[in-house]
Amino acid sequence: MTDRLSALLSGARFGKFASVGAVGAVFDLTVSSLLILFFGVVGEVAKLVGAEVAIVVMFIINDRWTFADAGSDHLTAKVRRFVKSNFVRSGGLVVQVVVVRLLREVPLTIPVAGVDLWQLIPLPIAIGASMFLNYVAESLFTWRIGGGSSHRDSR
Repeated sequence: MTDRLSALLSGARFGKFASVGAVGAVFDLTVSSLLILFFGVVGEVAKLVGAEVAIVVMFIINDRWTFADAGSDHLTAKVRRFVKSNFVRSGGLVVQVVVVRLLREVPLTIPVAGVDLWQLIPLPIAIGASMFLNYVAESLFTWRIGGGSSHRDSR
């Protein structure tokens, strides 16, 4: 348990994970926006497609960089981690929706230049909340860091 906690509390690993998340956010927003603006795709569908593109990109980078010392290089192991990662990230999407919904219920307005900023503030808070959940779940469930043999074994 101590190994897992130490691995989980690694500032370097968390920094990498957060950096990869920023790259994922760019892919998510870019794909979603392009689908809506140029292809007329409904916003919710575009968001799901953008999120999945981001999940794929983040998985590839995390697998090769953030968690490079964890898990096997065998294709079947990578596919298994990818499926786990998608499952974990879907939990993160649920957290984002719940956080946004709960915070938008707070009777608060922050008017700036005719815009209620309180309608936007929950979005980065939700991303932050899901990032911590995703980091812990990806670390422990997808890549199994600190589980005794964190090197690229046959998992």
